Amino acid sequence: MQATEIIRRTTAERRRDTLERLSSERDIWVSTSHPDHGPHQVPLWFLWDGQAVWMCTGADSATARNVHQEPRIRLALPDAFDVVLLQGDAKCYPAREVPNDAAEGFAGKFGWDPRTEETRFLYLCVAPQIVRAWRGVPELRGKVVMRDGAWLG
Repeated sequence: MQATEIIRRTTAERRRDTLERLSSERDIWVSTSHPDHGPHQVPLWFLWDGQAVWMCTGADSATARNVHQEPRIRLALPDAFDVVLLQGDAKCYPAREVPNDAAEGFAGKFGWDPRTEETRFLYLCVAPQIVRAWRGVPELRGKVVMRDGAWLG
């Protein structure tokens, strides 16, 4: 492994890089919790629509059950060096009731449309309220790039 010099980014640069990753990445780690069963974490495909993260999971999955009990959710892009963490409340949409723009965007990105499946699926929509982004220790200070749903910088 090579050591990489970390050049501290401004909040505006972190915001730009975060938005770029949200637009281009495929997978996101989803963390939910159930009052009786504790934490649960899974990777899911996701779509960023410019305002919110859209994911899809089985309607009877642990993730779906947890979100019905506790809508607070945490999301993480899969990179331990270039960290992006999002936090917000999940809104649930049965596949046949999801807004058309979100469903079409999801289907277009992945070539799969959960609305056409026989198995029941649930879309989760998370408009982040807090976003943290950092690369290594030099960027830990000032890692918050969104607070109360408003981008900083």
